[in-house]
Amino acid sequence: MAAKTAKADEAAETAGPADRPSAARKPGRWAAPPRPVWEEEPARAGLAGKGIALGFACFAILFPLWIVVVTSLQTKKTIDEAGGLVVVPRSITFVAYQELLGGGQVQRAALVSVGVTLVGTLFSMTVSVLCAYGLSRTGSLGHRWILMTLLATMFFGAGLIPTYLLVQALGLTDTYLALILPSAVSVFNILVLRSFFMGISPELIDSARIDGAGDWRILWKIVMPLSRAVLAVIALFYAVGYWSAWFNASIYLTDQDMMPLQNVMIQLVQKQERPVGLAAQINTGQLSPLAIQMAVMVMALLPVAVLSPFVQKHFKKGMLTGAIKG
Repeated sequence: MAAKTAKADEAAETAGPADRPSAARKPGRWAAPPRPVWEEEPARAGLAGKGIALGFACFAILFPLWIVVVTSLQTKKTIDEAGGLVVVPRSITFVAYQELLGGGQVQRAALVSVGVTLVGTLFSMTVSVLCAYGLSRTGSLGHRWILMTLLATMFFGAGLIPTYLLVQALGLTDTYLALILPSAVSVFNILVLRSFFMGISPELIDSARIDGAGDWRILWKIVMPLSRAVLAVIALFYAVGYWSAWFNASIYLTDQDMMPLQNVMIQLVQKQERPVGLAAQINTGQLSPLAIQMAVMVMALLPVAVLSPFVQKHFKKGMLTGAIKG
């Protein structure tokens, strides 16, 4: 028996990489992860079909964006020769962006959108985190009633007219608070945060309490560092919501100088209104109205397109984990 064991050990040591079990081989950096034993190898037809479907989806998403970006970088002569939207660029010019960012209504609207997005996201995250942490402590005061009240607001709403009358009664019309407070909190985001907070080990929190830590310290030092993934995802949801919002500004604001970028873009694209300061250049033929419209659309899409890839890695761990544990 000992001789057989020694021969087996010697054979294992002398065996090459091809002779060893697949579990012992370490995949390279770009190698595909090992497949489960019950999953069969993909067929070539299936792989080709997936590649074609993904390629078509990418083309359907990127081609319109390509047209918007290319058209915003073309001169008025090129746009007129193409009869509208430009697919193949002939010349590159940043005149439209220089004029938009050189001052006037569009630059002011962009600054308004940035300010509302930053302040609104910070306020919404603060309220949502505090509410979710309080609801995740099942022994807190009024826990069940507060949770039921929040759930009721997901299915029953007062409507537009009572909301407008409330905002008007509070004196928030023609103020930037009207762009933040009416949509500051999402009950769905609170429930996702609550589910994630409840998944944190109770022993970890109990040990912190034994060491003398209070709720504020536990939230700041333990809960939030362990919840970076879900916090990043929820912050992205709030930021995209504030950046893309236009309805609140259209009903609560009457001053055109206070309008955010999305409302200015609607005026340019749908109502064909020209920004203050650019009308003279458009009338004299120095700028193309279509290039201005496309440039404003690029400015509105750029922040979301830049931030999304950095938060994308947190979606699986943050959003899905928080949603499954409810």
